[in-house]
Amino acid sequence: MHSSHLLLEEPIRMASILEPSKAVSILSFFPAMTKIVGTLGPKSRSVDVISGCLKAGMSVARFDFSWGNTEYHQETLENLKAAVKTTKKLCAVMLDTVGPELQVVNKSEKAISLKADGSVVLTPDCGQEATSQVLPINFDGLAKSVKKGDTIFIGQYLFTGSETTSVWLEVSEVKGNDVTCVIKNTATLAGSLFTLHASQIRIELPTLSDKDKEVISSWGVQNKIDFLSLSYTRHAEDVRQAREYLSKLGDLSQTQIFAKIENIEGLTHFDEILQAADGIILSRGNLGIDLPPEKVFLFQKAALYKCNMAGKPAVVTRVVDSMTDNLRPTRAEATDVANAVLDGSDAILLGAETLRGLYPVETISIVGKICAEAEKVFNQDLYFKKTVKCVGEPMTHLESIASSAVRAAIKVKASVIICFTSSGRAARLIAKYRPTMPVLSVVIPRLKTNQLKWSFSGAFEARQSLIVRGLFPMLADPRHPTASWPSLGCLGLIFGSKLCILTRPVYCALSACCNSQAESTNATNESVLKVALDHGKASGVIKSHDRVVVCQKVGDASVVKIIELED
Repeated sequence: MHSSHLLLEEPIRMASILEPSKAVSILSFFPAMTKIVGTLGPKSRSVDVISGCLKAGMSVARFDFSWGNTEYHQETLENLKAAVKTTKKLCAVMLDTVGPELQVVNKSEKAISLKADGSVVLTPDCGQEATSQVLPINFDGLAKSVKKGDTIFIGQYLFTGSETTSVWLEVSEVKGNDVTCVIKNTATLAGSLFTLHASQIRIELPTLSDKDKEVISSWGVQNKIDFLSLSYTRHAEDVRQAREYLSKLGDLSQTQIFAKIENIEGLTHFDEILQAADGIILSRGNLGIDLPPEKVFLFQKAALYKCNMAGKPAVVTRVVDSMTDNLRPTRAEATDVANAVLDGSDAILLGAETLRGLYPVETISIVGKICAEAEKVFNQDLYFKKTVKCVGEPMTHLESIASSAVRAAIKVKASVIICFTSSGRAARLIAKYRPTMPVLSVVIPRLKTNQLKWSFSGAFEARQSLIVRGLFPMLADPRHPTASWPSLGCLGLIFGSKLCILTRPVYCALSACCNSQAESTNATNESVLKVALDHGKASGVIKSHDRVVVCQKVGDASVVKIIELED
């Protein structure tokens, strides 16, 4: 498997570049180690299209609540459930909040033409109709936040400023609650809502709005969301407040929070935000407005490095904007996707490309292929050394085991690493060291109670690994013939009622659900391992005579062992 891995520092035969890309399906589930987050919307909400997206490699479905109501998104989610069932492809759910987003309200939905060098007034009076002279906005504090010379961007989808559906404005006068601006480029605004972004301006609005809380407490709780994308995160306190709110909503206490860095304020407090959040989303569209163009790449490289060293997933956005309307990405976009992988991104997030794009399935497929090619030349050796150096000594027990498992797997050229985990932490630590082979994370459910009822953990932990590079989950299921508790048939209903049960589940004895039993019963461990190996063979990632590295607990000891498979 590793013969295809090259280093960019090594000579590459130019003729080999012309050879057709092999179908490097790491698993039958995904085309690459790097994960793909797809935003579902008007062009990607039918069962057929979602099924195509899942088959192409989408592992996380994003629901953007800056538009559409809960009923609309619930219909889309029901279609996702049907697609998951049909394709037997696992998919996690991400809820993207609106946050302190400013919007221009166009109730008539008539196209608005703006001419370069003309002027337009931004007013908080939403009773006025949107015209070429006046644009009503949903915020009455803009006049207090901006001054003459400040830059404002208005657009419906793409934050590039180069297309004719977005406009750049420069503040020329502030009068009362109104802001008069000079129009810098000719554009036509079409639709009912347009995003307004004031470059490098502090907007005094809460990060988690009342509307966001309403959506989370209803739609989010109902559907037990796996990830919360916290838009416009500016301080670590934003993350802490969101986590405190989720902790009051039952099952959502396990929901992971991904801080979305979208402006200079979030960039300034990046280190503290990274420490508080479960992961980071680099929203390069908004950042591209706040930052000078020549600084965007520098932030990306620095932010991804910090996320990698912290062992927290990093997601990059806005990579193939042109595929919203075109079947192929530009040369610059294809290179951008590859560089995001080489810089250390865990996942690529597609927004408008799948939300309203004409080719959502093809976009996911092409991005997956580019990621797979980039992964072939990822310098894992250098990355491993940098990570070990950053962690320092003495390492924690788990960190030591994780790094040792990866080192052993590389030295013996293992085809896969199998990790047994209940919280998912051990598997994420292994993935942190970016092994060149996939990591099969066998999540062992644990029996728990809230004093009113018994339930099993594990489903959240399994789905949440779907955004981590190289991590592929399997959920151990107690419904095994050797199960010692006779009443476990109900477990299938518990997991089955959730959106994303794992396809081809691993079956094991219920004793694996209880730590004391799982750690002390060698027979059970071997039983689980055998089924995990069978799963790997069925997926095509493990073949006869391959070597496999296994990381598991035996009693009180953490064990890394190497297995060589027979025929």
